[in-house]
Amino acid sequence: MTDNIPDSTQAGEILRALFARAVEVADPMRCVPAALPPRPAGRVVVVGAGKASARMAEAVEAAWGPCEGLVITRYGYARPTQGIEIVEAAHPVPDAAGEAATARMLDLLRGLGEDDFVLALISGGGSALLVQPAGAITLAEKQQVNADLLASGAPIGAMNTLRKHLSLVKGGQLAAAAHPARMLALMISDVPGDDPAFIASGPTVGDATTPADARAVLERWGIVPPSSVAAVLAGETGVLPPDAPQLARVENRVIAAPVQSLEAAGDLARARGCAVEILGDALEGEARELAMAHARLALGRQARLRPGDAPLLLLSGGECTVTRRGDGIGGPNAEYALALALALRGAPAIHALACDTDGVDGAAEVAGAVIGPDTLARAREGGLDAGGALGRNDAHSFFAGLGDQVVPGPTLTNVNDFRAILIFPRR
Repeated sequence: MTDNIPDSTQAGEILRALFARAVEVADPMRCVPAALPPRPAGRVVVVGAGKASARMAEAVEAAWGPCEGLVITRYGYARPTQGIEIVEAAHPVPDAAGEAATARMLDLLRGLGEDDFVLALISGGGSALLVQPAGAITLAEKQQVNADLLASGAPIGAMNTLRKHLSLVKGGQLAAAAHPARMLALMISDVPGDDPAFIASGPTVGDATTPADARAVLERWGIVPPSSVAAVLAGETGVLPPDAPQLARVENRVIAAPVQSLEAAGDLARARGCAVEILGDALEGEARELAMAHARLALGRQARLRPGDAPLLLLSGGECTVTRRGDGIGGPNAEYALALALALRGAPAIHALACDTDGVDGAAEVAGAVIGPDTLARAREGGLDAGGALGRNDAHSFFAGLGDQVVPGPTLTNVNDFRAILIFPRR
């Protein structure tokens, strides 16, 4: 790779291979078996929620055989299982299927004894899939608050704080329903920092936040709640503190995280002759602002390269946000890629990819996109307005017009965003 500078097609193939490697390392069929203890004697119940949860259940039964249980995953993410029931529901805005399945899951856990064992399979996406509104909040009201959160640009930590206090299942309440049974929660992290309390809003983890913290999220991000939400947050909610006795027999274990996928992609790039720099696995902020910062960084790094130097790969993970300014179709990864292309202004020999490892960027069935030095020129030739697309949050439509989307389909895992910038020396 050091002798010749590839064209955009070749560079795109390299970047797609790195993304595929990042997803492969986080496949539950790889990471779940190593984390499983021997199957406990007595009654075993498997529950779970998230985009990876069905694949996790499949991996459990491959190791333990048929199990009793119920797992909720996103539409299109179901997997064949022997005994564990798989229910599909909506994400990122919850629906009635998720609400009904969550009620059944709670019923399955209630009444277990101290000799019983619960295996919880938790992954990103579980916040929307585990839905059981608190107080008099209706599903429609919960859906509206969730949609407002997604459009506000609020970071995932703020979203999850509010979600917990509006729920009867998050913030340790799922684990509390199973008390006094012993519980092991295996988690695939999609949150910056890999804090179990924030993965799927922590259904098996206690939380120190208060209803006042949740009210502050509404105020900070300009969300006007319905009266039922305000009523719930005016009093005590069901969120359990970390030291609650109902959580004493719960073990939470993160078995796959973004840094592992970044390191695996980096190893593959080194094997192909690249130098690699990992910028971090927990980067947050507005997608377009992060893209502008990374464009400056990439141009600066390229200025230091000399002919014959190895190409440099900049890797990063985390979770960007998008504040909705228009009515277009675009998620944070596509918006990052579009903003990066605009900031680079066709700089030669710099290529990039930005994708969500779950295969879904925002609400679109697209993981993200690739860009190269010719992205803006090709757009102009095709009559596409890059700046206008960014202004109306329409990055997916823009990249669809160029044929530069990355569409892997359901990846059956979720370790957050994957961004790669491949920099060659200028000729």
